[in-house]
Amino acid sequence: MKNPKVFGIGFHKTGTTSLAVALQHLGYDVTGPNGIHDIDIADDIEQMVFSLADKHDAFQDNPWPLYYKQLDQRYPGSKFILTIRPTNKWIISITKYFGNKITPMRKLIYGEEFGAPVGNEQVYIERYEQHNNDVLSYFNNRPDDLLVFSLTEGDGWEQLCSFLGTSVPDISFPHKNKVTEQDQHTSALRQFANRVARTLSR
Repeated sequence: MKNPKVFGIGFHKTGTTSLAVALQHLGYDVTGPNGIHDIDIADDIEQMVFSLADKHDAFQDNPWPLYYKQLDQRYPGSKFILTIRPTNKWIISITKYFGNKITPMRKLIYGEEFGAPVGNEQVYIERYEQHNNDVLSYFNNRPDDLLVFSLTEGDGWEQLCSFLGTSVPDISFPHKNKVTEQDQHTSALRQFANRVARTLSR
């Protein structure tokens, strides 16, 4: 019997790369992120999502969080994993990683005027928290279908493998793109100092 598809539906910078590596180790054919630089993504996204979903059995990062309801209907019995991290840590990671860079995908997610996180932090925070709340509401009372997975809270092989019904590998859980608390603190201070300097120079 074929294993159900596994959709990672957490926003970027919530441990999606680590989840991808873990799923690959468990034997899944993982794709994502997909279409992030497609300038026509708003028009192409639905066809791309379902075309890729037919070809692979596990998915992570964008655009998968945007289509969890449709994927749930199209592929009944699938498993969904909501990777999360505390909002304050998430927004620091987002601004540090993406900075002022704009992508069509982020414009689609956060709004046409908000393709870059720097300067739009509150918009990003509200969208991130809305997504997580919407997912929890949609999968309410369906614990067999949704796993809320937090690397920052110590989740790893035990939680993932129990959810997927697989054996726990005899290796450490992958932690990719990990940023230390000191890195986050330094980045936050640097951003704050830069904003103060810009304000004073006006």
